Amino acid sequence: MNVKRRTALSSTLAPHFTSVLGRFPRVRVLVIGDLMLDRYIWGQVERISPEAPVPVVRVTRESLHAGGAGNVAANIRSLGGAVVTCGVIGRDQAGRRLQQELNALGTDTTGMLASRTTATTSKTRIIAHSQQVVRLDREQSDTLDNRVRAHLRRFVQQRVRECDVVVVSDYGKGVIDADLLTQLAELRERHGFMYVIDPKRRNYAHYRGATLVKPNREEAGQATGIDIRTEASLQQAGMQLLDLWQAEAILVSRSEAGMSLFKRGAKVRPFPTTAREMFDVTDAGDTVLATCALALGAGATLEEATILANHAAGIVVGKVGTATVTPRELTDALRKNTLCVA
Repeated sequence: MNVKRRTALSSTLAPHFTSVLGRFPRVRVLVIGDLMLDRYIWGQVERISPEAPVPVVRVTRESLHAGGAGNVAANIRSLGGAVVTCGVIGRDQAGRRLQQELNALGTDTTGMLASRTTATTSKTRIIAHSQQVVRLDREQSDTLDNRVRAHLRRFVQQRVRECDVVVVSDYGKGVIDADLLTQLAELRERHGFMYVIDPKRRNYAHYRGATLVKPNREEAGQATGIDIRTEASLQQAGMQLLDLWQAEAILVSRSEAGMSLFKRGAKVRPFPTTAREMFDVTDAGDTVLATCALALGAGATLEEATILANHAAGIVVGKVGTATVTPRELTDALRKNTLCVA
């Protein structure tokens, strides 16, 4: 009989995970995707405006962070990995600030192409008393011209062999397209790197051959046409996605319900959330993507990568705003939590 027991990570599995974390600095990751600048305006609400029924926010400070694929790169750097960032920014102030932020983190930004024909996507969030009041988006989602796309493909062709892991961070803003995804699938067949994807609707038909694809529950439902409301419908969707995307594994994130890992020839494995408090789920998926990429590049199994990513997500949702995780935070979380093992 298969008996399950509660085992403290501090006495059994924690040393193994500490070893995996110790290999993170040796892992080199190529992140390709939609780069954004996240701006936060922090303040306090003390009254309602006499001009309209809206809160008056007294601004106390502002902060800037790399967002989108840039946040994936920031999380990789925070966890100790080396990262090459590839994407498109505009020749504008937001683009310059984004590149400065990523350079300050120690990322390789030689794959960031500044284009005159597009604007840098930026999101401004106004936060008062740890709650988001409103978000302002500036973006230009027009199709990138052929010269820009050719430049991206050349860069990927040149640099992919230097990396242990390739990450596609698709926010649906236009950098990721069918031709680039076809190129990546062919390059993976040739070079055998780990390949991790965060999908978006416009490219559901084009993902192929990844080590791991990480949709959330809504995206898994969109891609399969299944209304995911039960464990049975979730399992049906997960198994369909393995075939649809020809992936080794599918990791469905389910917010407060945790994550579910699907692998070929294996039963679905649930991972309950480790979060104790949830203040902000903004960009938690970027943290999961970055942690999985580094863990797989460091030799972890898919299950081990999911455990690490689940704990990392549990940390960032307890923070407000675009956030990252450090190895120390992740180690402490692993020691404090317990894991149900066979």
